[in-house]
Amino acid sequence: MPSLFNLKPQTSWKDAVSVYLQPKVISMLFLGFAAGLPFLLVFGTLSAWLTTEDISRSVIGFFSWVGLTYSIKVLWAPVVDRTPLPFLDKWLGRRRGWMFLAQFGIVAGLVGMAGISPSENITGMALFALVVAFSSATQDVALDAYRIEIIDKEYQGAMAAMYIGGYRLGLLVAGAGALYLGKYMGWSMAYLIMASCMLVGIITVLMVREPDVKNNTNVYEREVKVIEYLENSAHLPDLWRKPVAWFIGAVVCPFTDFFQRNGSMALIILLFISVFRISDITMGVMANAFYIDMGYDLAEIANITKFFGFFMTLFGAALGGILIVRFGIMRPLLLGAILVASTNLLFALLATVGHNITMLALVISADNLSGGIATAAFIAYLSSLTNTSYTATQYALFSSLMTLVPKFLGGFSGTIVEGYGYFNFFIYASVIGVPAILLVLYLMQRMNADKAAVQQKI
Repeated sequence: MPSLFNLKPQTSWKDAVSVYLQPKVISMLFLGFAAGLPFLLVFGTLSAWLTTEDISRSVIGFFSWVGLTYSIKVLWAPVVDRTPLPFLDKWLGRRRGWMFLAQFGIVAGLVGMAGISPSENITGMALFALVVAFSSATQDVALDAYRIEIIDKEYQGAMAAMYIGGYRLGLLVAGAGALYLGKYMGWSMAYLIMASCMLVGIITVLMVREPDVKNNTNVYEREVKVIEYLENSAHLPDLWRKPVAWFIGAVVCPFTDFFQRNGSMALIILLFISVFRISDITMGVMANAFYIDMGYDLAEIANITKFFGFFMTLFGAALGGILIVRFGIMRPLLLGAILVASTNLLFALLATVGHNITMLALVISADNLSGGIATAAFIAYLSSLTNTSYTATQYALFSSLMTLVPKFLGGFSGTIVEGYGYFNFFIYASVIGVPAILLVLYLMQRMNADKAAVQQKI
């Protein structure tokens, strides 16, 4: 098994902390900011703008559909993975070229939104919002591939932690910052300023270097089927042969590669990916409703859960990155799974206490700290599963799968609360996190067994 999963300490605490001083790691703060900034501008912030324009609530609800682009980005990830862009590929390279193009699309979409009055042209607003969302999802695909390929895998925890920090900062600017600007300077000016903030990502892309990645020889052996297809289909027109060959290499091979590399464990790994975030996503659906029902006013919710929670998440992510460099991925991943499930029990306790600012702050601290650790470890784990020949496609598959089941189950959260109350709901949210814990333990056991078998052969 890869040394990345070694359960023994891999480096000193000093070296583990110093990883955050590496330029490649620091750059992820700015790229993460560029990834987080567009998200709320087509969701919560845009909903606030449409509401002030007296747009009907049903239309505002339909606008949330633009977010489907983030869930289906795996459909065009193979294009980002394998297709060089004219001029940009030679100038910047494939990963940076796609990020640059996507960032240009985000800026163009935000400027277009700023130039439209929703009450006069709601269709135009929807189209520009779709441009922003599509470009943002495309940027995510290219950025994830860049993050994985630019540095050694043992530093992926630190890269993930810095990315999370930048992403959260982008959400803060696009959320609270844009609302403040919208109130005092008008929505059009707010969105123009948000568009200018994307310069942070554009400048970073121009300053960093392109990953130097060479395809694995095993990949060429697997893709020999593409060559065989081309040879055996010489009698067919190129208009048919070449697109099919591209589809085999860009779409089919990334999936067959994953199953060939992981064998019988492939389905277990995919199952683990699909359940890891069940506990926190399910709880998060009802979080704000819970705070309000417990008597907390909006200012208290904002100050503690948003502002204070923001810094606790950053601290948790940074700590997760250090733990991964120090101990490898699996033990921090196990710790994160246990903490996320356990903190839901604290919410159950809070449900019995009622309105208590001190208790809320303690629970939010524990929840965001554990969430930061778990997210950093999980992103590093997903990154380790990819083959650098298919980075963008495989990571897009994993990131889409990790929210599919949790979001589906999260839809039943309100029904459970109405039928059984918040206390039982949070107990339920904690219990459904147990499978993730058990699967981590199983994966660790299999890795140790495989490692022992290899050592015996040696």
